[in-house]
Order: sequence, then structure tokens, then C-alpha cells
Amino acid sequence: MAAVDVIVGNLVSLWRNPAARTYFPAVFLVISVAGSILKELEVAPESYFSSSRNALNVYFVKVSWGWTLLLLTPFILLSNSSFSRNVSFLVRRLLSLVVATAIWYLCTETFFYIENVTGSCYENNTMVAVKEEFISKATCRRAGFHWHGYDISGHSFILSYSSLFIMEEIAPMASLKKANISALPKLVLNLLYVALNLIVTIWVLMFFFTSLYFHDPTHKLLGTIFGLLGWHLTYRFWYLKPLSPGLPPQRHPKEQKEHA
Repeated sequence: MAAVDVIVGNLVSLWRNPAARTYFPAVFLVISVAGSILKELEVAPESYFSSSRNALNVYFVKVSWGWTLLLLTPFILLSNSSFSRNVSFLVRRLLSLVVATAIWYLCTETFFYIENVTGSCYENNTMVAVKEEFISKATCRRAGFHWHGYDISGHSFILSYSSLFIMEEIAPMASLKKANISALPKLVLNLLYVALNLIVTIWVLMFFFTSLYFHDPTHKLLGTIFGLLGWHLTYRFWYLKPLSPGLPPQRHPKEQKEHA
């Protein structure tokens, strides 16, 4: 698996670059604004990704939180346990998954609520004939009509938030490259690490196409801001406090002894 080791080494070097971690959050704001401008100017050509039925959207983005948890849960457990086998430490670190899931749920439910209370049911997407007998998106859509409300982009939120969440939680890999880990756990960690970086690449790519082809500019910008706020308030504020899941461990005990 030498090829995997090389890939992991290159990815670790990328994320160890302070500029990569510093400017990565801003990338989403830049893409959101630039993509929205191109969409409003109607200069982006139609493509495979301008349809919401493209494979990446159907099989990845629509279940993006599931993919994030599926790959990140075993990675957090394995990577953090190599720093400490203390049960309370591991439970605290795994709570970051619970917190992130709560943020995902609360934000998406808030978006659904806002769209519901600000919307109306129309006979079709021309938004001319109002169907006043339907007062919720669910009943309107079930009847085969079109609901139009203030639709904050859930895609912009979840793709930016998931990417930043993964960026923070894969940070321990930089120290684990030097740690004495047995062959099988190391192989599993390496494969999970590569898969998580691949997922982040897909999330950024699909964030770009969302910005380029879908939603109104304010819908995308608000979704992105919610994603960045969810990350910032946890990893840049709350997780620095004692009563929190805490930040991912950054330096392995072996490294600490070497630098003592």
C-alpha cells in the first residue's frame, strides 16, 4: 500500500500548510458570490451538473450528512484513541459528532420552517395562479403543485459545514504519520483519511455547481454563512472552553517527548 502512504503524505502536507486551513473557509464565500454572479448574468452553459438529477447530487449530496458521519465516526475513534485510551477523552471527542449533527438538524429544520411560513402554493412554477387551500409546502407538493417561499440553500449550508467539520477532525493525522501504530489500524486510518479528503473534494465541487446553477444569491449566501457560523462558533470558540468536546488532539505524546 505504498501508493496510499504517498497520497496520505501529500494530503497531510497540504493541510499542514497554515494558508490552507486559514483560507479554506473563505473559499466558500468566494465561490458563493462568484457563482451567484455568473448565474445572474446567465453566462454559465448548461451541463450535466445543471440538472439536480446528476449522480453526485442524488447519491452523495442528498445524503451528504450520512456520508460525513459514515467516514468521520470511525476515523475520530481510531485517530483519537491512538493519542489516549481514556474513556472520558474518547467520549468527549465523539460528542463533536453529536454537536455537529444537532447543528445540522437545527439549521435544516429552521430553513424548512422559514420556507414554509414565507411561501404560497402555486399551480405551476409561473407563480401566477395561487392555490390558497394549501397552506404548507408538504400538502401543496403532495397535491402536485409548486410551493414558493424563501428557500435558504440547504446545499450551501451542509456542503460548507461538512467540509469545515472534516477539515478540523482530520487534523490529528499529521501527528499519526509519525506514531507507532500497528499495520491494520494504520491501513484503515490511511484509507479513511483518503476517503474523507475525497469527500471534501466532492463537497467543494458540488458547492461550486450549486452556486453556479441553483437558488437565488441571498439564499446561497445565507446558507453559506450558516455553515461558516456553525463551524466558527464550535471550533473557534466553544471547543476552546473546558466544558466542551474539545479540539482534536494535534500532537502525539511521542512528538511531545521529542520536542521536550
